[in-house]
Amino acid sequence: MNTRRISKTYATAIYHGDPVVSESTGYIQQAAPGTTQIAGIFAGCKYLSVSQGRTLWSSYWPGADAAQDVECYIIDDPSAVFTVQANGGPVALADVGSNVNFAIGTGTASSGMSGATLDASTIATTATLPFRIVGYVGDNMFSGAGPGSDPTTAYNYVFVTFNNQDFKSLTGI
Repeated sequence: MNTRRISKTYATAIYHGDPVVSESTGYIQQAAPGTTQIAGIFAGCKYLSVSQGRTLWSSYWPGADAAQDVECYIIDDPSAVFTVQANGGPVALADVGSNVNFAIGTGTASSGMSGATLDASTIATTATLPFRIVGYVGDNMFSGAGPGSDPTTAYNYVFVTFNNQDFKSLTGI
């Protein structure tokens, strides 16, 4: 995990678990689905709140209320593996090894958790897609066999790793 910055004027909320991209200014912002390489996954932030007059630690950036630029934390280890739910599907066992995009949903302010999901309609071999499917929940002894672990049902959970990410890029950001 590394520390990055969000501009105090950036008005879009970023939730814990949202993919983020590097701007040309050095700041990060919430990623839009597509083939742009991502910087990492947002894990929280710290900022001086204008309304409360003190430093706040938060699992999400609300998109306003900072007196200065926001210090944020992103998971950017190129070998990190994440559990993510498909937005349809199912994501089948045969899809392991394929690349995939994400969809941005609405996060939850009360928990700070992301609404991002795996976009099951984009599973392909396209090299510039941001994530690679490396397994599905239920295929190892640690993940169990609960809801979302069946690779034949819609909205199942899978394991993904970065495919098109800043630290893996040969051309820079």
